[in-house]
Amino acid sequence: MAGMPGVTMPAMEQTGTALAAGNAPAPAPPMDHYADRQFASADMTKARRDMMSESGGKPFYQVMFNLAEYQARQGRDGYRWDGEGWFGGDINRLWLKSEGEGALREGIESAEVQALYSRAVGPYFNLQGGVRQDLGPFPKRTYATVGFEGLSPYMFEVEGALFLSTKGDLLGRLEGYYDQRITQRLVLQPRVEFNLAAQDVPESRLGAGLTDAELGLRLRYEIRRQFAPYVGVSYVTQTGRTADFTRAEGKDPSTTSFVAGVRAWF
Repeated sequence: MAGMPGVTMPAMEQTGTALAAGNAPAPAPPMDHYADRQFASADMTKARRDMMSESGGKPFYQVMFNLAEYQARQGRDGYRWDGEGWFGGDINRLWLKSEGEGALREGIESAEVQALYSRAVGPYFNLQGGVRQDLGPFPKRTYATVGFEGLSPYMFEVEGALFLSTKGDLLGRLEGYYDQRITQRLVLQPRVEFNLAAQDVPESRLGAGLTDAELGLRLRYEIRRQFAPYVGVSYVTQTGRTADFTRAEGKDPSTTSFVAGVRAWF
């Protein structure tokens, strides 16, 4: 068209990369919060902080008894509990844990309480540290504790800890379980627990190495998510020097129990 007689092209406006080089300052970057353009930044910062607190930043709590059961076994029936509670937010929490067992008409055989500080190190795991106090008939030792708790791939709940006593005894524990849903309310839970010792502890009837292991299978029915009675079977066996200590007391180092109890939380 430019070559046609009588046709004049308008001058092209220079934009973008066609602009001549200059030294004008760069434009201001976009604001993170659009409302700050209209309202005072300090007021909007407080409003956002309040909104985040109301939408998940508040402290929460939970108390749960994973196990609270009666154990029917040969010779002497017993009972067992395993519970925990926590208070805090998404990142930092205070945990209290307790577990133990005993025989009917004979009292508590072993019991412990842990007070722990817990910090999330990812969306699925917490690191924990604190103290453990034994309460059973054996020497009431105090331990420094460090461990972890979380949800592993394939939805296995796992927990592990190391315990260093004031006497220098080093113990360890590793446990885990998996909830296999048969229906929306019926859940089958296989469970394992291993306890270890770095050295012989005769006062507590423990030998070096793997001291004992538990294999359990429990079937629960969730009347509500917060309340679920269950039945199952638990097999506990001691090994090595720990088993020798138990035999010396005239007891069997391996026990099979039929259990009935309730899992509850609030």
